[in-house]
Amino acid sequence: MPRYLITYHGFPYPDTDTVADQRRAFRAWAEKALGPAMVDFGSPLYDAGQMSTTAAQPTPVEIDGYTIIEARSVTEVRSLLAGHPFLALGGTIQINECLDV
Repeated sequence: MPRYLITYHGFPYPDTDTVADQRRAFRAWAEKALGPAMVDFGSPLYDAGQMSTTAAQPTPVEIDGYTIIEARSVTEVRSLLAGHPFLALGGTIQINECLDV
């Protein structure tokens, strides 16, 4: 079954207490809404720098966190994520299919 990398953008976590509260709420939602589709619950992310053999990107892409899920299609992924609490907070979710090559 295809895997999808879900990344969260546009809502950086202000402090560790807020992160912990939001992760608890997200885990409760994810266990109920995603169930066995959730492969890797993921983690909040903090930008730790860039590396490149040429010029690095002038503005790093801000990724606030990630999750990996399995689903039959992007349509199913969108359906699974429809009530995601991150969206209610005003954030954006990006969906990338992990290619099995």
